[in-house]
Amino acid sequence: MTTWTRVPDTHPFSVHALPYGSFSMASDVTDEAGPDGPSRRRVGVAIGDQVLDLTSVTAELAPDLAATFADGTMDRLLAAGRPVWSRVRAAVVDWLTDPAFQTDVERHLLPLQDVVLHLPFDVADYVDFYASEHHATNLGRMFRPDQEPLTANWKHLPIGYHGRAGTIVPSGTPVQRPAGLRRGPDGDVTFGASARLDIETELGFVVGTSSTLGTPVPLEQFDQHVFGVCLVNDWSARDIQAFEYVPLGPFLGKSFATSIGHWVLPLEALEHARVRPPTRDVPLAHYLDDTLTGEWGLDIDFEVTLNGVVVSRPPFAPMYWTAAQQLAHMTINGAALRTGDFFASGTISGPEREQRGSLIELSWGGSEPLTLEDGSTRTFLEDGDEVLISASAPGPDGTRIGLGTVRGRITPNTQPTGE
Repeated sequence: MTTWTRVPDTHPFSVHALPYGSFSMASDVTDEAGPDGPSRRRVGVAIGDQVLDLTSVTAELAPDLAATFADGTMDRLLAAGRPVWSRVRAAVVDWLTDPAFQTDVERHLLPLQDVVLHLPFDVADYVDFYASEHHATNLGRMFRPDQEPLTANWKHLPIGYHGRAGTIVPSGTPVQRPAGLRRGPDGDVTFGASARLDIETELGFVVGTSSTLGTPVPLEQFDQHVFGVCLVNDWSARDIQAFEYVPLGPFLGKSFATSIGHWVLPLEALEHARVRPPTRDVPLAHYLDDTLTGEWGLDIDFEVTLNGVVVSRPPFAPMYWTAAQQLAHMTINGAALRTGDFFASGTISGPEREQRGSLIELSWGGSEPLTLEDGSTRTFLEDGDEVLISASAPGPDGTRIGLGTVRGRITPNTQPTGE
């Protein structure tokens, strides 16, 4: 138990943020503990350097909501829909700001250092998009130097691919270097560990309420289905991907691991971050035309560190395609949404070199190595490298709110090469 205090608005996890996650008490977690053992999971809201245990506090202060958090994941909350999401957030704000609740709240506040954080929700399906014009243009210039950098369809629809939900892992999970087939500089095809392992700085969107098969979700219903956002690092094996992606796109070069942050920030926390997306210079199909709908561009600033050194600060505001357009595109053919569906923005890159959200861009395909503070250089990731991505967004009255972090360290691949 910790002492009830009002967290200052300058803290990234002030009362203006209130992201949700799943946790266990560190003192209860053992190798022998099963799903029903002493490491029972709970749902919490981050507030400052503490976590408010929603599984226990709702049983006391809002019994009719207790079942929503009883299983220790966000799944039931996600399925409950927008009216419940808003009611829970309003209740949490009251509990954390009204001194009348001080005695009650103190019993359910825990230091973050005393808890173990887990994957916050059960992932249903996973889709990754390709929404940054700057990122897509950079890759096009590298891979197709004698052609237009953007493919002919890029400004007509949000390009995406279906990923592997089962390899989405929580922040801090070690990432084993993947192995696969790749083409060497002499043209020979060999099997082995990826030599061009990369990061992709992304923002993920968590679907709450489901939709009916055959019924598209229009732009104006985006916030009725999407609960919130979390940070993403979509690790990429560029050499494996380059050999396999024609004609069907990413597969083994992407599916080995995608790291997401422990905290899911509600859309309601991002009201002050909403901005108009960039001007589109190609007419949009009716279901993607957002000129008369709500503004779902987001002014979020990211920071990427490699082994403790800041290597990039990508801005989200210039992203060409919004999450509302991506959701509309995902469902325009009648595809249904399920609670726990997850889709990511694609690599976030700005117009400047220091705003590129992947190493392939930062090192320009490996031809311009990065120099770190210790004098070492990088084109792509080496074993032992650790990447940490963080982000913040505007809050009310000039404040900033945090989105947490997503972290991962590369471990060696020990598979035999078969040679």
